[in-house]
Amino acid sequence: MVVDHHEKKIIHIGLTGGIATGKSTVAKMFQGKGAKLINLDKIAHEVMEPNTSAWKKIIATFGERILLPDNTVDRIKLGKIVFSDPEKLRKLEKIIHPAVLERWREKVARISKEAPGSIIISEVPLLFEKNLHCSFDATILVYAPPSVQIKRLIDRDSITPDEANRRLQAQIPIDEKLSLATWIIYNDSTLEKTRKQVDSLWNKLLELSK
Repeated sequence: MVVDHHEKKIIHIGLTGGIATGKSTVAKMFQGKGAKLINLDKIAHEVMEPNTSAWKKIIATFGERILLPDNTVDRIKLGKIVFSDPEKLRKLEKIIHPAVLERWREKVARISKEAPGSIIISEVPLLFEKNLHCSFDATILVYAPPSVQIKRLIDRDSITPDEANRRLQAQIPIDEKLSLATWIIYNDSTLEKTRKQVDSLWNKLLELSK
């Protein structure tokens, strides 16, 4: 585990990784230890719900072909569209990101008010890509090598190796993020080994939050 010692109090942490590195698995482990968890991907789901402002803009941009029968966005179909065309990906991000950030800040403010002193962990897939690391006291990178990412992506989303590679290429390479993070959790082996790293880091966070 890579550690940088910070002088300031640790209260709000950004947790990130690469696609299919197991960010949510690790985030839930921290939540189980007592962290207040905010998942920005879940917020993205919320802002894309039918008849929201972002939903209307997405339909206007990509058409009704990306809708499921219940009018929710088919995220797998939309993903295949945007990850094959960088310009379409930029258009989608321009629609979603402002709405996500606004709702995220509201959630942080509410937790800070209702449970002061809590350790808040925000799971942010594109933390470094969008230069959001300055919004946090520290950052955690969940790491798995590209070969593991690709295999997990193919299995999880039933996509081809080429599609999996394109999704990886839409993010900063995971190895380049190693030097950007405050701490690293290696999630390329057993869950038991991952949990031991989480337990160790959680104890450190408790100390740094006092």
